[in-house]
Amino acid sequence: MVADVNDAPWLTILGWGEGGTKGLTPASRDALEGAEVVFGASRHLRLLPPLAAEVREWPVPFADGLPQLLAERGRRVVMLVSGDPFWFGAGTTLARHVRIEEWQALPSPSTFSLAASRLGWSLEGCPCLGLHAKPLTRIRPYLHRGRRLLVLLRDGEAVAELAALLVRCSFGSSRLHVLESLGGDGERIRSVRADAALPSDIRHPVAVGLVVAGDGPALPLTPGLPDEWFEHDGQITKQTVRAMTLAALAPAPGERLWDIGTGSGSIAIEWLLAHPDNRAVAFERASERAARARRNARMLGVDWLEVVEGSAPDVLSDQMLSDHPPPDAVFIGGGLSETLLEALWRRLPAGVRLVANAVTLESEALLAHWQQVAGGELLRLELAAAAPIGTRRGWKASYPIVQWRVIR
Repeated sequence: MVADVNDAPWLTILGWGEGGTKGLTPASRDALEGAEVVFGASRHLRLLPPLAAEVREWPVPFADGLPQLLAERGRRVVMLVSGDPFWFGAGTTLARHVRIEEWQALPSPSTFSLAASRLGWSLEGCPCLGLHAKPLTRIRPYLHRGRRLLVLLRDGEAVAELAALLVRCSFGSSRLHVLESLGGDGERIRSVRADAALPSDIRHPVAVGLVVAGDGPALPLTPGLPDEWFEHDGQITKQTVRAMTLAALAPAPGERLWDIGTGSGSIAIEWLLAHPDNRAVAFERASERAARARRNARMLGVDWLEVVEGSAPDVLSDQMLSDHPPPDAVFIGGGLSETLLEALWRRLPAGVRLVANAVTLESEALLAHWQQVAGGELLRLELAAAAPIGTRRGWKASYPIVQWRVIR
């Protein structure tokens, strides 16, 4: 069966680089030359040759251009996007608004590929981070001595911000390979230490090849970060108990946590560190602690923690529940009560893992009752650390923790 020409995709998402048409494939050239409308950012349009097509600059913010693009459905439209449209590119956003049979993508080499080829680095061995529109602190989990990273940045000021972040984290001796306008006539590569004076004329588009060096601590792969890595007022699930709690919560890729009574945010943050696709909603009634949890999340590179201020179960309204996907796991670290457990048991779907920690006799009795009624596992965690007793040492016990683990 011969396809009707009218069934051909009307939209071509065309990968575009700093070399303009020099690096295009024949298929990309044909699409560009046959277009009736060409959309692109101003820095892309300046590299266009003379065309018969109508040329339109894509507005900022990006979402404002979508109605204009969709209004041209049925005409031959080319959308210029940087490099590989589906690797930190605009293709992912565009594909959400157009049926798959309506578009085709013709990629060019991504900035990551160009950077790896210039530096001679193995691309599959380098984490590639698109931080041109994201907080730079997201790099924190990737920082450990000897690691190579490829990072897309907003502009020269962002390079300076990255260098300052590395210095603050005690990785000031890291080497920055600053790569500008890769693939274009203005291509330039310069190398400098993070703690040295940076060039003042770094131009967009810019990427950095980072070789991490210094005495800064790497984030461990196992749960239980040192307590001093978190800003807190004493209300924090301590390192050893936190490690056991995270093991009970058992985060898997792409799962969502509710952390009730988050305090410093330590449980939610370590849940997020377990996998980049994980998400967490933290509930905290004290505004100071809520702000502290947000700061801790940013400093440890998981800025996507959502903090809801208010007391549970009051904040677990029907509206809040309708606005958020159901969790895969729930941790109760504060505010444990009969009312809260009843509300969760009534509202949570089957299969949700729930872990609750208690330290008072009243809370212990509550968990013992619920374990008898609803099942699950009840544990008593008793820890002691060696401490001075005069000129000798002995065991100093901490308050025992009773932990209830159950699947709804």
